[in-house]
Amino acid sequence: MIPLATSAVDHTRLCGPGAHHGSRGSRAAGLFRRGCRAPACAVLLGAMAISVSGCAVGPNFTLPAAPDVTGYVPGRLSSPNPGPDAPRVPGQHFVTGADVSARWWSAFRSRPLDDLVRQSVDHNPNLQAAEAAIRVAQSNARAQRGLFFPQVMGNSTSSNLLLSNAGSVFGADLGSVPQTQYSLVTNQLTVSFVPDIWGANFRAVENLDAVTEQQLFQLEAAYLTLTSNVVTAAIQEASFRGQIAATQRIIGIERNLLDILKRQFGFGQVAQADVLAQEAALAAAEQLLPPLEKQLAQQRNLLTALAGQLSANEIEQKFDLAHLKLPANLPVSLPSKLVDQRPDVRAAEANMHAASAQVGVTIAARLPNLLLAANGGSSSYNFAQSFTPGTGFYTLAASATAPIFDGFTLYNKQKAARPLSIRPRLNIAPSSSPRSRMLRTPYGPCNRMPAQ
Repeated sequence: MIPLATSAVDHTRLCGPGAHHGSRGSRAAGLFRRGCRAPACAVLLGAMAISVSGCAVGPNFTLPAAPDVTGYVPGRLSSPNPGPDAPRVPGQHFVTGADVSARWWSAFRSRPLDDLVRQSVDHNPNLQAAEAAIRVAQSNARAQRGLFFPQVMGNSTSSNLLLSNAGSVFGADLGSVPQTQYSLVTNQLTVSFVPDIWGANFRAVENLDAVTEQQLFQLEAAYLTLTSNVVTAAIQEASFRGQIAATQRIIGIERNLLDILKRQFGFGQVAQADVLAQEAALAAAEQLLPPLEKQLAQQRNLLTALAGQLSANEIEQKFDLAHLKLPANLPVSLPSKLVDQRPDVRAAEANMHAASAQVGVTIAARLPNLLLAANGGSSSYNFAQSFTPGTGFYTLAASATAPIFDGFTLYNKQKAARPLSIRPRLNIAPSSSPRSRMLRTPYGPCNRMPAQ
């Protein structure tokens, strides 16, 4: 890339040590300086106005249409029917259009389950890492917003110079003439501003905001995965305890039957084959118990690990089916609402939003850019003279830079960014619910995000 720099205003006033004061040239320079202040200010204000009112190049992100369905099955859902042999929950019914609670596990009305989920959330390192990733993404977005403002830099330099006599003393010994030595103190303030006339920084901020949103939904996905695993493992433990209790009751019944048959065999009322058959039935029942106890121990270790504890520090909570209550109200979300509540779909949508904004960044990189700069300060032999008249200087400059040839680098980067914004659209169809529109309002072509 070959930069093209055109200076719109480049006026420098130098009145340092050794300058001539009170001369006609200095008065003419003063008149020239006053005459050039108006164009410089006009260029600066004009560039800032263009930066504020300019439009952002690139595609504007729009939400895909929601699925045009109103249910999961043809017709209306009937009341849940567990069957003739299954336990029936009094008053249990479907609630169409209801939202699932964020604390959905509280519907089982189990205090130990609530405590275990809270403990797991507090001690899970994956959630802590996801929260840290969100803070990093938010900081990156705020840092990018800083480019909407002028950049101000201050500099103070104090130097002691000793000039060589070489080139200034001729026909004599260089050491016979004293060398020139002096101190120089320079204090200056530099202000630079790049107007966002093509919306490159606006699209960059949009991209980073979408990345932040994606990190947020990844945290939500990790949260739902953890809570689901904990609740599923707790219910599985209760199921194993129920199976173990039922198996133990069966073993007790089989053992009682064996004792009865043995007494009957002693009185000659049954054959020995009947006793042997009952012993085989008892042994078969006893074989079912060790695998269930092993699975229960593994489930306890799983719950301990999910709670963020070491295997030696087993959790205190124990679960059985008697302390888990089935909910009476079963919410059934609409298909579009269910898609809107899935964090993996929302994360994919945020990824598509970030890719769409990146297209605008690549397009703006191929267009001319403006740079406004101002530099002012003072230069004197010592710090005490820095604020005296005649030591000040300033520079006002404006330049335009545009790529001419870069081996099609920027063009190919733009082509590479476009498929990324199209590919995720084929895999998701997020909802257009009011909440979704509130959180993910598409950026308009001339919108400006307020700097924070």
